[in-house]
Amino acid sequence: MNVFLFLLVSILFIQIFYFCIMKVDYIIVGCGLAGISFCEKLKANNKSFVVFEDSSQQSSIVAGGLYNPVTLKRFTPVWKSEEQLKTALPVYNQLEKDFGVVLDYKVPVRRRFTSLEEQNNWFEASDKVGLKPFINTTLIDNANPNVDAQFKLGEVLSTGRLDTKLLVQNYKSDLLSKGCLISQSFNHNSLVCKDNQVVYNDIEAKHIVFAEGFGIKQNPFFNALPLGGTKGQLLTIHAPELKLDYVLKSSVFVIPLGNDTYRVGSTYEQKDKTNTITTEAKDMLLNKLKTFVKCDFKVLNQVAGVRPTVKDRKPLVGRHKDFKNLYLFNGLGSRGVMIAPYVANQLYNFIESNVAIDAEIDCSRFY
Repeated sequence: MNVFLFLLVSILFIQIFYFCIMKVDYIIVGCGLAGISFCEKLKANNKSFVVFEDSSQQSSIVAGGLYNPVTLKRFTPVWKSEEQLKTALPVYNQLEKDFGVVLDYKVPVRRRFTSLEEQNNWFEASDKVGLKPFINTTLIDNANPNVDAQFKLGEVLSTGRLDTKLLVQNYKSDLLSKGCLISQSFNHNSLVCKDNQVVYNDIEAKHIVFAEGFGIKQNPFFNALPLGGTKGQLLTIHAPELKLDYVLKSSVFVIPLGNDTYRVGSTYEQKDKTNTITTEAKDMLLNKLKTFVKCDFKVLNQVAGVRPTVKDRKPLVGRHKDFKNLYLFNGLGSRGVMIAPYVANQLYNFIESNVAIDAEIDCSRFY
C-alpha cells in the first residue's frame, strides 16, 4: 500500500511540475524599439512569447524619436530608407490603433544652411540615388524672427517623430496585462541550450532573441561582438516665443513637442557609458542652441541614454555562431525608429523560413 501511495504521489508531482513549465515559441530579452518590433512580428504570425525587461537601458525611452531618411550632416541617404519607411510606418499606425493613443507625428524636418556652399551641396544631393524622393529642391525662406537662418532652409520629405517613451510605456503595460512580461533582469548563466530548445528556469522556448541594447556587454553569448555605446544627452526646453512647427536641424536638433516645449539634442559621447546627466553636456547643447535660436527659453529637463552602436554603423542581427537557437537583435544606433521593424522582418524570416539576412547587418560578418 505504501508503495502504491508513493507511486501515486510521484506521478501527481511529475504532472504538476510538467504543467508548471511555461512553453513558448520565443523568449525575448529587452523591450525597447528592437524588442517591441520583434514582438509585433511574432504577434502577426501567432507565435507565443515572453519578454524579460529590467528597465536598465534608457536609449529607446529618451530618444528624440525622429525618423528621417537623409543624413543631414553630409546629405547622404540612409541605408535602405525607402524599405525601412515602408515597413515601419504601418507598424506604428497599428500600435496607435491598438493602444488608442497618438504615437506618430508627421512633422517636417528642415536643415538650416550656414553658407551658399551648403545650399549648392543640397541641390547636388537631390540627384543622388536614394535621395531624390526625400529632398525638396525648393529652398524655404526663414520667416521666424527668433531663428537665425539667413541662408534659408532645406526640407526633407517623409519625416516624422515617434513618441518612443509613450510607446514603450503602453507596450509594457499591454504585455503585463497579458502575462507576457517578466520585469526582472535576465541571468544569462541560467540559460540552458539544447538541440531543439532553450530552457530558462521554468520556461521552455524554441528560440531566444536578445534585444538588450548596450546591455549586450553583460551577455556572455554575444559580448565579443564589436558593439560599442554612444551616450546621448537631450534637453527639454520651454520657449513660448519660438513657435516652430517643424524640426529644425543645425548644430543640434530642435524638435517641437507641443505646448511651446522642444527637445534639444543630442550629444555623442564615447567614453562615458552611464545614464547619468552631466553639466558639461547641458552647457554644450545650450551653447550650440544659442547660436541660432534668438529668444529666451527655460530648461525643463535633461535625460541621458547609451545608444547601441557598431563601428560600421549597421545593426548586429543573426544567429549565435555555436548555439543555433540563440539570436541577436541589436546595434540600431540613433535610427532605431526607422530601422527596427525592417530588421525584425529580416530576423523573423531568417529564423522561421531560413531566408538570408542582409549581409550588411548579419552579425556573422564579425565572426
